[in-house]
Amino acid sequence: MTAIGFALFDTAIGGCAIAWSERGVVGVQLPGRDAAATRARLTRRYPGVHEADPPEQVARAIDSIVALVSGEHHDLSNIVLDLDGVPEFNRRVYAVARTIRPGTTLTYGAIAAQLGEPDARGVGEAMGRNPCPIIVPCHRVVAAGGKTGGFSAPGGAATKRRLLAIEGAHTTAEPTLFDRHGGLAFELKPQAAKTSRGRR
Repeated sequence: MTAIGFALFDTAIGGCAIAWSERGVVGVQLPGRDAAATRARLTRRYPGVHEADPPEQVARAIDSIVALVSGEHHDLSNIVLDLDGVPEFNRRVYAVARTIRPGTTLTYGAIAAQLGEPDARGVGEAMGRNPCPIIVPCHRVVAAGGKTGGFSAPGGAATKRRLLAIEGAHTTAEPTLFDRHGGLAFELKPQAAKTSRGRR
């Protein structure tokens, strides 16, 4: 699979980039320190891509991402992805993650249970390799026991907390175990996990 084009676009959290093939979106790059850094990170991920005006379907995806990151509860589940070359297990994880509503979360363990998997480590590894953050909302997947868990995108857990707060997680001025050093803190609103009975 070869990404044939990419474009930079501005959001409320900074400049992002998106790459696409003729079959759909292949990658999203969250903001680097500046546009040049974001562009460089994406072109390292997809050698040979060229910067271009996005086709209509990708332009609509950009508009939806911009709206979501501005605080609107947009549904991104209809954005077509091209996950050619992505392991089948990871695709299954991403399919579950795409059902998590803005402002809610699921734990790694809950996703593993939906997939009939015995432990959550594989889910965490799949999220760490998510090529399409925000569209596949790995920021809504959290650790057990009220912990945010990791986030491999630029900014790490701080970016994860910011995205969750933008999406309507309950915010408080008091530091919590999500933010031991003060500043923005929030309580996660768990999404009810679906039963894995009869699902594989």
